[in-house]
Amino acid sequence: MRLIQWDVDRTLLVAGGLGVDAFAAAFTAVTGVPWRGALVAAGRTDLSITPELFAQHGIDDAGPHLEPFFARYTTEFAARADRLPAHGTLLPGAAAVLAALAGRPGVVQTLVTGNIAAVGVAKVTAFGLHPHLDTAVGGYGDDHPVRAELVRRSRERAEAAYGPFADADVLVVGDTVHDVAAALGAGVVAVGVATGPATVDELTAAGAHHVLPGLDDVERAVAVLAG
Repeated sequence: MRLIQWDVDRTLLVAGGLGVDAFAAAFTAVTGVPWRGALVAAGRTDLSITPELFAQHGIDDAGPHLEPFFARYTTEFAARADRLPAHGTLLPGAAAVLAALAGRPGVVQTLVTGNIAAVGVAKVTAFGLHPHLDTAVGGYGDDHPVRAELVRRSRERAEAAYGPFADADVLVVGDTVHDVAAALGAGVVAVGVATGPATVDELTAAGAHHVLPGLDDVERAVAVLAG
């Protein structure tokens, strides 16, 4: 059995700014404070980012706001989700790689993303990727602020559903050094994809076991991920 944990943003797709728009609208709706932040999310979790953004707006204790904020963020993103295919981009090869791996016996694909679960699932659903993924066994940005813990949570959920996975058969696929660090921190395999802010050299230097320039070479990507 093999568990492949996919990052979402800039690994599989680009949301075209709609996530930031939804985040800003939710923030103002919940707090009454005009949004003036800059959301730099690459590789980080929503539970890590959100308190910092609240602090930037003069709200030092984000704790009481998190539950209503994430609920409103879910609603705001859902209202924009049908615009994702027009405003965003499905990265080359992503759909083909997921489809090819979904056809392999013993391969389970899911998400490990800094997005809260509802938003991460909405993003892949908007681009038609969801049939290839068991999102119920994913790890999400509303599970824990530390990304390595998302890897562990996903593995626990997957093992409860499918049985045990060896460390060498759990693969974290992502475009940032944070994805690589999360995999290494959880003791599993890091696969870097240089479609985001990090270069091939940077992902390699961060300790990735494998690095792909992109997913557009479908045969190579499937060979690396399927083992």
